[in-house]
Amino acid sequence: MKVNASQLRAGNVVERNGKLYVVLKAQNIQPGKGAAVTQIDMRGMTDGIKTNERYRTTEQVERVFIEFREFQFLYREGDVCTFMDNETFDQVTMTEEQIGEQAQFLQEGMKVNISLYEGNPVSVELPQSVVLTVTETEPTTKGQTAASSYKPALLDNGVRVMVPPHIGTGTRVVVRIEDATYIERAKN
Repeated sequence: MKVNASQLRAGNVVERNGKLYVVLKAQNIQPGKGAAVTQIDMRGMTDGIKTNERYRTTEQVERVFIEFREFQFLYREGDVCTFMDNETFDQVTMTEEQIGEQAQFLQEGMKVNISLYEGNPVSVELPQSVVLTVTETEPTTKGQTAASSYKPALLDNGVRVMVPPHIGTGTRVVVRIEDATYIERAKN
């Protein structure tokens, strides 16, 4: 659907040159001289590359509508991940490249939100954190203060994070998916 560039808001999805972009920031600018323009910062939904564009406020832009649905991660076969719709039980697949770096945090049975455009999956949103087990870390050194000293640890999904000195091998920890950082020791 074509809309004026001045009507775009953060979170809208636009199509440009056959690619989908999510609007991060849209700002209408009225210069002292000349016509008003809309400055749009956006990120490619498939490649994640950020760009910005300027449009005249009356210029038409192709806005697309994305459907968000909850899916459950089933399994990984090579670099292809399979998800199941919780309501219709339909299955969709996405490559790890489409999912991005967060693909390494997918766990069997994990509930995720998938953005669909014309029935095809475009992007995946994982929960904010995940519980993982430490498989390898350095032993605790006596006398070491916990104030600002962290040590490297390898998790069961192959990701390395920095953990406090009291965390040992076999400990379950909560990790923030966005930046792969330690949050706390798992409660259960």
